[in-house]
Amino acid sequence: MAGKIDFVLTWVDGSDPDWIASRNKYDNNASGNKAAHYRDMGTLKYWFRAVEKYAPWVNKIHFVTCGQTPEWLNTEHEKLHLVSHSDYMPKEYLPTFSVNPIEMNFHRIKDLEEQFVYFNDDTFLNAPVSETDFFKNGKPCDSAVFSALIPSVKNDVITNILFNDLLLINANFNKRAALKGNLGKWLNLKYGKKIIKNLYYLPIGKFTGFENPHLPNPFLKSTLEQVWEAEGEYLDMVSKNKFRTKEDVNQYLFRYWRLVKGDFVPSSAKIGECFVLGNDNKIIESHINSKDIKLICINDNPLLEETEKEEKWLNALLESAYPEKSSFEK
Repeated sequence: MAGKIDFVLTWVDGSDPDWIASRNKYDNNASGNKAAHYRDMGTLKYWFRAVEKYAPWVNKIHFVTCGQTPEWLNTEHEKLHLVSHSDYMPKEYLPTFSVNPIEMNFHRIKDLEEQFVYFNDDTFLNAPVSETDFFKNGKPCDSAVFSALIPSVKNDVITNILFNDLLLINANFNKRAALKGNLGKWLNLKYGKKIIKNLYYLPIGKFTGFENPHLPNPFLKSTLEQVWEAEGEYLDMVSKNKFRTKEDVNQYLFRYWRLVKGDFVPSSAKIGECFVLGNDNKIIESHINSKDIKLICINDNPLLEETEKEEKWLNALLESAYPEKSSFEK
């Protein structure tokens, strides 16, 4: 395995009065400003417990916040790097209440390794992982499967953002030329039956979309730098947005970029799955107890009515799975 691997974790305490006051100062009822984007379900300490248990090989954890620090966190831990938005983002981008500008600028984090894995705070390790689950021969491991982006909800911000990702990809790459030298990475047996999807979409002249597993994503810092070099004006515009907008792009732009360039190693998508709290509780419990998948996303549900009840259930489940404090806790 060549090179160290860092983890990058983003987090916000949406119940912090100072943060709420700051958000309300700039809030103009932006369509992407939903409470579920900011809700802290109290599960952060279990993320650290899982990392210590299942990925002791990690080099550094860059914990990215707006300056908030959980009171239980051992800030002196040798593997922990506390990163405030103001530590790496230009002043003209701050403050921000959208994850997109935060993601767009990860390459500016001081001492970030070339190889890093990006975690949202709802994505967890669920079983032992190795470096080669994320990187092989210095390249990210990924499953390159075509799809088609089909709008189905009016005024859906996320759909618009994904369209913008694709617009920039098609503006910078010729599909036929891009795939010509890496066809074996798209028609790869590790994708199983999904090869059929790739064969179906292969003749279409433009990139129509890609499957997006909502799981921890491995990235190369140099990929972010390449995208900034090519589309710096657009990324600068996005980075100045205080809240999510229909004009944004997100982290998937970087993923699509490396897929199209062939800067990845084909791997199975079966390494993890994403579930919705409240809708999928039984299967979430099954996977956490059986450890049959390595990565799991437990996505918050903006439609939940009994949020406190669901939070208690999830925390009890994670406490039973990770009862011992990690060295990242005081």
